[in-house]
Amino acid sequence: MGVVDVIRARVTGGNRAEDWVRAVYQEYAHALLQTVTRWTSGDRQLAEDVVQETLVRAWRSHEQLTSNPASLRPWLYTVAKRIVIDEHRRRTVRPDEVGDDPHLAFGVDDGTDAMLRSVVMHEAMLALSDKHRDVLREVYFLGRSTHEAAEVLGIPRGTVLSRTYYALKALRLALAERGVTDLTVG
Repeated sequence: MGVVDVIRARVTGGNRAEDWVRAVYQEYAHALLQTVTRWTSGDRQLAEDVVQETLVRAWRSHEQLTSNPASLRPWLYTVAKRIVIDEHRRRTVRPDEVGDDPHLAFGVDDGTDAMLRSVVMHEAMLALSDKHRDVLREVYFLGRSTHEAAEVLGIPRGTVLSRTYYALKALRLALAERGVTDLTVG
């Protein structure tokens, strides 16, 4: 009794196609899975998907396959091989989905964020009075001491201190109006 006869013997009443594919699965699935796993370079999940798709196609073609039982095994392996080839072509032609690579979850620092922060800071500085802008430029952006800033601006040191305090307060408010709350200033 050959393999085809064994499959026929397993098929009983009820839904003949389902019984037939169940018998085909019991007879061929393990060997087919091993072969397909080699064809997919050890990718077991892909191999299982290929075997499943092969058996679905066998179920759809069970009328044709039962009429010529000798062609069943070659048909299964040929279909599985074509599915593997199609999957390989699909993966090489179409780039991977973005979400699959964990390294893509982190943005690349291309300087855009720094440039945007700079533009927002520039706009916020323009919203300040000339006196507040001048004192912040001298103390924070040029790194001068309050004594040096007082000499450059021609105002007393105490005035530099108080203007710096009120300028920072005004700058925080101007930044908040532009949606920036995470910058620490002063």
